Amino acid sequence: MKIGMPKNGEMLNQHFGQSKEFMIATIEDGKITDRKEINSEALQHNHGGLSNLFVSEGVSLVIVGGIGQPALQALTMNRLQVIKGASGRYEDVLAAYVNGELVDRDVSCNHHGDHHHHH
Repeated sequence: MKIGMPKNGEMLNQHFGQSKEFMIATIEDGKITDRKEINSEALQHNHGGLSNLFVSEGVSLVIVGGIGQPALQALTMNRLQVIKGASGRYEDVLAAYVNGELVDRDVSCNHHGDHHHHH
C-alpha cells in the first residue's frame, strides 16, 4: 500500500493545504520499502489537484495533521482514507502507523456538545 503525507523538512506539515512537499511511502509486509518525495508547489490550494496527484501515484491512505473541510472532501471523494491529527517527524508517524499505533483524531471537529458530563 502507499501512504501520502504532507511534509516540511523532517516534520509532518500541520497544514495540509499549505504543504509544498509530500512524502509517498510504500508499505509491504509491515515494512517501509520505498519513499518518494513529490513537490506540489504548482498545486497549492488546488485540493482536487492534490487528491488526483495521490490517486495517480497509487496512494490509498493520507496521513495529515490539520486539514480543512474542502481538502478532506476532495480526498474522501477519491476514496482515499484519511488519518487526521498526526504530528511529529514523518518517519516516526510512519513507524507508528506500521506498528498499528496511529489513531485518527478528528481535528476538524465542530462538536461542542460532546464534552458536557451530566451527573
